[in-house]
Amino acid sequence: MSTENPQPLWQPDPQRIARARITTFQAWAAERHGAPAEGGYAALHRWSVDEPETFWKAVTEWFDVRFSTPYARVLGDRSMPGAQWFPGATLNYAEHALRAAAARADEPALLHVDETHDPRPVTWAELRRRVGSLAAELRALGVRPGDRVSGYLPNIPQAVVAFLATAAVGGVWTSCAPDFGARSVLDRFQQVEPVVLFTVDGYRYGGKEHDRRDVVAELRRELPTLRAVVHIPLLGTDAPDGALDWSALTSADTEPVFEQVPFEHPLWVLYSSGTTGLPKAIVQSQGGILVEHLKQLGLHCDLGPEDRFFWYTSTGWMMWNFLVSGLLTGTTIVLYDGSPGYPDTGAQWRIAERTGATFYGTSAAYVMACRKADVHPARDFDLSAVQCVATTGSPLPPDGFRWLHDEFAESGADLWIASVSGGTDVCSCFAGAVPTLPVYIGELQAPGLGTDLQSWDPSGTPLTDEVGELVVTHPMPSMPIHFWNDPDGSRYHDSYFDTYPGVWRHGDWITLTSRGSVVIHGRSDSTLNRQGVRMGSADIYEAVERLPQIKESLVIGVEQPDGGYWMPLFVHLTPGTVLDEDLKGLIRRTIREQLSPRHVPDEIIEVPGVPHTLTGKRIEVPVKRLLQGTPLEKAVNPGSVDDLALLTFYEDLARRRT
Repeated sequence: MSTENPQPLWQPDPQRIARARITTFQAWAAERHGAPAEGGYAALHRWSVDEPETFWKAVTEWFDVRFSTPYARVLGDRSMPGAQWFPGATLNYAEHALRAAAARADEPALLHVDETHDPRPVTWAELRRRVGSLAAELRALGVRPGDRVSGYLPNIPQAVVAFLATAAVGGVWTSCAPDFGARSVLDRFQQVEPVVLFTVDGYRYGGKEHDRRDVVAELRRELPTLRAVVHIPLLGTDAPDGALDWSALTSADTEPVFEQVPFEHPLWVLYSSGTTGLPKAIVQSQGGILVEHLKQLGLHCDLGPEDRFFWYTSTGWMMWNFLVSGLLTGTTIVLYDGSPGYPDTGAQWRIAERTGATFYGTSAAYVMACRKADVHPARDFDLSAVQCVATTGSPLPPDGFRWLHDEFAESGADLWIASVSGGTDVCSCFAGAVPTLPVYIGELQAPGLGTDLQSWDPSGTPLTDEVGELVVTHPMPSMPIHFWNDPDGSRYHDSYFDTYPGVWRHGDWITLTSRGSVVIHGRSDSTLNRQGVRMGSADIYEAVERLPQIKESLVIGVEQPDGGYWMPLFVHLTPGTVLDEDLKGLIRRTIREQLSPRHVPDEIIEVPGVPHTLTGKRIEVPVKRLLQGTPLEKAVNPGSVDDLALLTFYEDLARRRT
């Protein structure tokens, strides 16, 4: 990778730097805790990883974390896995999420938007009251600290209330979106044996109603540990036999009681995509999530009480959990329940306009879809409140950076673009948004505070300006405390610590540049290896999908039994396009000129579609397995795929090639 210093796409002006919370935090931490007063973000980051105990103590003081029992020290054991954060401390996440209600009772905590695009507010006082009422009912149902409470719910206020009430009583929350089929949900919930299930009768998406009562009935039959099922009539149906009615559980005017639990007490269970087996049931702690999200949202995203935080997500993706944590900083959060592109591709921008969003998060795929659809967000919508557009889910291609910047610049807006990257595994970002740093095209601004992010070669040597494995060499508070049903910790260990003992290996290819920024190249477990040169698939997607004829692509590197290597490129074409020799030549020429001759695929094959996980990520490893001859039922967990029928194409192709 080149070490030249290009011009930044965007530079924060002095006023933005001065008013950023991270600037104030650095000055305060320099005065109170010995943080460097000079040297900007780079110096602050160095201090945060060199002095983790002092840094995280400073974070808890700055955000006024309420420990009902004090901690003995910040980091009792710093080994990975097994680091012990704030041993002895007790607290409650939900108490912190609701404390803005005291000062801002009548202001909106939530803005709920459905496909009508009309925001409906839930005030801080109303949210606190509903959580108090439901928490009391959960206790009456016998829910005790450590019991699992599950939600089969869309991104609606009731989901936030149910989660916060669960956290208030010390229960462990877990959720799936209602577009997940019964098998996908059971693959997740059966692992954790919930005692309460919150469900809807259906949901609305793409202008249509989707009845889910049959799925709910199956969940009730297949989850024998359930003591109660709570019915939320989103489509207006009556509660089924034996189910409790949501309104009856949330109508009392009850002040919430917050169970004080140990710092490492489980808060929620998240799930890996589970494309090749049962999803990993990832457990994160009340305290770990609290301090990590305060740092991430309050310092990196620069959120506070005057902000409105919108991220397009569903309850089946960690970004929903991250979005709800916006409440920790007193921020109004926007819950959108509906299709990302209904009634037209510009839907998310319209929601940002109507809710007055100041920080708007979406997927890189949505940004690129808007670019291809000739959407002009800043021209066609009043987005004057938007300070930052953030993207995740996959790397934002350079064309996405340029398009966003140019679209907003034409209207005179000074837009901060934050491409961020992290994972369900930590429910946070390893690298991304820093309000005081410049933005370079195609790059994440910097590693996060308290995150000792490095790029390593196979022998564990740190690299700069070269592609290597994403590793984290010091513990982060939001790393899993364990996986569910992994009593000896072997599955947890093998997932992250098998390659480099005691060091977290995440499974991404990254470059750390000499100017401190980060480039993500794609998953290292689906690496392409041409003539000994490793490359990430994301680089190829970026080049190929610039072409207007290509809707989406998938590239796979397949080791052959005879020692050969086959690298096909699968292309899903835009309607009306034909994959003729001219288009194939254009694709090859694009890759050769923009990347290198080594990247040129052996074959270009038209496909009916590209398969994804339920959270929208391209499925590469199972397709590689299929192409190597693994039967479909062994190559993939069918409940983890958005369209299983698409995989039969790749299975048939493998059969024809043998």
